[in-house]
Amino acid sequence: MKLSKKPVYKRILLKLSGEALLGKQDHGIEAEMCVSIAVQVKEILSLGVQVAIVVGGGNIFRGQVESKHFGLDRSVADYMGMLATVLNGMALQNAFEQNGIQSRVMTAIQMSAVAEPYIRRRALRHLEKDRVVIFVAGTGNPYFTTDTAASLRAKEIDADVILKATKVDGIYSDDPVKNKKAKMYQKLKFIDVLTQNLKVMDSTAISMCMDNHLPIVVFNLLQKGNIKKVVLGEKIGTVVQ
Repeated sequence: MKLSKKPVYKRILLKLSGEALLGKQDHGIEAEMCVSIAVQVKEILSLGVQVAIVVGGGNIFRGQVESKHFGLDRSVADYMGMLATVLNGMALQNAFEQNGIQSRVMTAIQMSAVAEPYIRRRALRHLEKDRVVIFVAGTGNPYFTTDTAASLRAKEIDADVILKATKVDGIYSDDPVKNKKAKMYQKLKFIDVLTQNLKVMDSTAISMCMDNHLPIVVFNLLQKGNIKKVVLGEKIGTVVQ
């Protein structure tokens, strides 16, 4: 069967973990990885697809983990994690602009000197003008992950799908790095992800997608061209719907 060369999604939300920006480093932001993401995003923009991104901050500071390590109050640690996502968003914006992509960073926490405040109508207007919108600072509230922020923003902007970028090919029955016999799923239902406690996104995010019939595609970001393949409807990764 010949695959269609037309995108199957008009508007997507790409969920990037902070770790996705690490590249081959142990900490921080790798410039080459940001450029690789920019190049792949440019490919799908050329197809007429509108792109929004939610980025995490785990490559710099992970609130839930660091609150235990440093003895920080969880709320304080989460706000620090939100600020880390702003650094990542600015790095992505710089890579996009160097590759001729118009983009806007929109933050859930007011910081007008470096990013626009998140306003839904303004975000929609940017998308309609083919600008990439990079959502940072999560939901602006502690105790909520950037996975939940991705689900929330995707619904707010009427995205057709969430593309969850990872370092593995899809969702497995177990950690494929530790268990070589782990089985990869091609398709899953939301309820299966919850009942089997599969570590895809947190339960709040999964429940929000399930309640709003918003599909998720989990795929390997490290394989260049995979974003385009997903957008064109090729069987890449795992589909949760």
